Amino acid sequence: MDGPRKGGDSEEVEIDLGGSSDPEELDDGEQTPWRPPPDPQDEEENIHTSSLVDISDTKPLLDVRDPRGINDCLKVTFEDVIAEPASVRSGDRVWIWSHALFEVSRVWIYRMVTVLLAIPMSLLSGILFAVLSCIHIWMIGPCIQGILIGTRWLRSLWNVVLDVIVRPLLTSAGRCCGGFSVHLAEE
Repeated sequence: MDGPRKGGDSEEVEIDLGGSSDPEELDDGEQTPWRPPPDPQDEEENIHTSSLVDISDTKPLLDVRDPRGINDCLKVTFEDVIAEPASVRSGDRVWIWSHALFEVSRVWIYRMVTVLLAIPMSLLSGILFAVLSCIHIWMIGPCIQGILIGTRWLRSLWNVVLDVIVRPLLTSAGRCCGGFSVHLAEE
């Protein structure tokens, strides 16, 4: 493995990982290639965040609230609900104000209902999923494993019954019926 590779020269390559402790080897002001220069806007955001927020799983969820597209059916706009045909038209001001009222009421009613229901529902959902996880991990899983361990002899017995009785019976029935052939002819 130490010899030269087929079709090429073996060259010695030095890779600087930037972990040198010798201060003479570091150039002042030079950035390592895998770290981009700091963005002043990012530095401003990082001033207001603690180290706990940086490692939190919820920080990325603030920008993308439906990453899997679960609620694509709820992307409702004014034009999806209300539409006037060309033959019947209301005044332009009525149309503009009804559009504005639709959007404002939709947004603000949603916000008020979520203030009233989101926190209690998320608390109840969290409790429910925690209880279900606990029951599954500490009760259902060990019970299933206990049953599988306790019935291992039954599975072995069933395999023997299948190998000794059922398989030869079905094999012989298959060989007996294998001699038959069906020919379809049109009259």
